[in-house]
Amino acid sequence: MTALLLAVTGGAAACADSRPGPSSSSGSDSIALLLPDAKTARYETFDRPFFEARVAELGDYDVLYSNADQDAAKQQQQAESALTAGAGVLVLDAVDANAAVTIVRSANAKGVPVISYDRLIAGGDLAYYVSFDNEKVGELQAAEFVDAVEDAGGGGILMVNGSPTDSNAAQFREGAHRLIDASGLDVLAEYDTPDWSPDKAQAWVAAQIAQHGDEIVGVYAANDGTAGGAVAALKAANVDPFPVVTGQDAELSALQRIITGDQHMTVYKAIKPQAELAAEVAVALLNGEEVTAPMRVDGVPTTLLDPVAVTVDNILETVVADGFWTVADICTPQYADACEAAGIG
Repeated sequence: MTALLLAVTGGAAACADSRPGPSSSSGSDSIALLLPDAKTARYETFDRPFFEARVAELGDYDVLYSNADQDAAKQQQQAESALTAGAGVLVLDAVDANAAVTIVRSANAKGVPVISYDRLIAGGDLAYYVSFDNEKVGELQAAEFVDAVEDAGGGGILMVNGSPTDSNAAQFREGAHRLIDASGLDVLAEYDTPDWSPDKAQAWVAAQIAQHGDEIVGVYAANDGTAGGAVAALKAANVDPFPVVTGQDAELSALQRIITGDQHMTVYKAIKPQAELAAEVAVALLNGEEVTAPMRVDGVPTTLLDPVAVTVDNILETVVADGFWTVADICTPQYADACEAAGIG
């Protein structure tokens, strides 16, 4: 699957391979990579190293890296510091899609192009946007969720959505609601999780268990972090039978929960082609080159990659086949028996 995505996206910034060093008007040889948080495991584990490795392959460029720890004001300061340090391009995954407009405008004023990475910023003159089809993510989650809940006999569900400041979270929710609403499942309660915090998701789910008890047959969780919080609350309350739980990001802990049956599914997003494309576009922009894209979103040249639903039945064909995780990563001694029972090993 990764090879296919690279084939689709590689042309968007293939020109970036042709020059070994910077030729932008500012003469800068640095690219700022501004990521939103460390609670979501993907950013430090995958996005940053994949991005930095691809930039290094393309030439002698510096990557000015910052993580905002889910603090929009801190991200604003980090962006200003990067601009002051002479960054020639900003690759920005915004903590707050609306607040980040200020960052884009500051960069625009200095003639510095901004790539909106993973989350679409709500305004400003953006040079490029690379992400996944986020409504499809919600649809994939909901399709697996609805089938599993109906197989369990139907009933009431909780919806643990993402952060209200994340533009992607609204799209996940919209895609999920499209199928959940049509299914007729009873949504007992719904929560937009501040900062995507697993702890806040856990506390909210615990309160809903106290109120609704065994009415809960499923928990739609928008990502693997909130899923982990939901699962912790359900286990603490000894809920039985155990509800169906969704997720997203194919985090290692989520895959292990899937193996043991504590989480029904996750969504795998092939981060390597996303990060590498962002790196290629950034280098091309740094060199003053024109970049192209297969589509536009709100007038911004855009590449949207395809997400994939992962259950216990296709772990080997998706995340393992792509080298995202290995069987050894997943099937540690604690999970060896569950892996053997699932046919993974």
